[in-house]
Amino acid sequence: MGPLAGVRILDLTTVMMGPSATQGLAELGADVIKVEAPGGDPVRYIGPARHHGMGALFLNANGSKRSIVLDLKSDGGRAALLRLCEGADVLAYNIRPQAMGRLGLGYDDVRAVRPDILYAGMFGYGQEGPYAARPAYDDLIQGAALLPFLIARAGDGTPRYVPAAIADRVVGLAAVGAISAALYHRQKTGEGQRLDVPMFETMVGLTLADHLGGLTFDPPLGEGGYQRLLSPERRPYRTRDGFICALVYNDKQWKSFYEATGRADEFASDPRLVSIKTRTEHIDALYAEVAATFRERTTAEWMDLLERADIPFVPVHDFGSILEDPQVQAVNLLPVVDHPSEGRIRKIQPATRWSKTQAVPHRPAPRLGEHTRSLLAEAGFSDGEIDRLAAEGAIGLG
Repeated sequence: MGPLAGVRILDLTTVMMGPSATQGLAELGADVIKVEAPGGDPVRYIGPARHHGMGALFLNANGSKRSIVLDLKSDGGRAALLRLCEGADVLAYNIRPQAMGRLGLGYDDVRAVRPDILYAGMFGYGQEGPYAARPAYDDLIQGAALLPFLIARAGDGTPRYVPAAIADRVVGLAAVGAISAALYHRQKTGEGQRLDVPMFETMVGLTLADHLGGLTFDPPLGEGGYQRLLSPERRPYRTRDGFICALVYNDKQWKSFYEATGRADEFASDPRLVSIKTRTEHIDALYAEVAATFRERTTAEWMDLLERADIPFVPVHDFGSILEDPQVQAVNLLPVVDHPSEGRIRKIQPATRWSKTQAVPHRPAPRLGEHTRSLLAEAGFSDGEIDRLAAEGAIGLG
């Protein structure tokens, strides 16, 4: 099931960016074959695990895939991959294109055996620029895409990374969209193509969409930066007994907030509150005043008040409370399921809802090389060929 049912993807990606993209495609119904080196994807060994090579990060980025172990540096492993390419719709990778070329697996090598294949690369930088051959990691791309600078400007002046692999995840989502669109194009035209999804350019575009500001214009009409997002007071509000997230944003919400807190006259007389333009110009001071008001009541009191005033709010969750959130439970976002080797695990479900082709995880994250023999057999390898490749070390049998 799923809208991509019938699509086969060879997944040469590792760590986080590529695997999160291919897991998204797998959950949309694609048959994703995870091609691993003899040692496996390094992320297999990160985080808590019940069994070696089945760590928590791996389980959460590689569901609904099959695993085959090929030594792509060997002639036999490379030949096996090219034979698998004959029946594949997409080859996805996230090492530098130069490294793919050294393996003899560049675009020209692959399309020689499957002319209409989609050759999708996720890597650091666009290949037309001077950074083309540079390595890239999430932290580096965050820095290059202004995120630590923005955090410093909105905070105490200390640059920091976002405490999530945000660049890997965002670029992974961009790759899902690009690959899906390329599949649609191929369906209409029969044409395969090479797709490059660069981290740097994707993340710079994402950040500057909010913060290009006056630099949008030539000559500039001011410096970059969206004032509201950069306000040091834009953060969860401290209450008498905890914290709460609330956003007083549009005209109606600001009016309702002042009325609900007994200050309707202030709202009517304060010129800063006239429009979104004037509020943005004075956002630091206004947010500071709102923050002071939130200290006057408990979190429960604020939840009741904000609900009645129709002002958006949510609790400040931690790792424990998010599991108990009634919305999370109602939509079954984090169910506990049975994994055939890892026992009971919590599995993050796809958030999208489809009326006819619902995307669902359709198999558990695989053990290293679990499907090597069966996948090679599907590609037409005989038992003797498989045994010979295993004896040579070109493949690994799980």
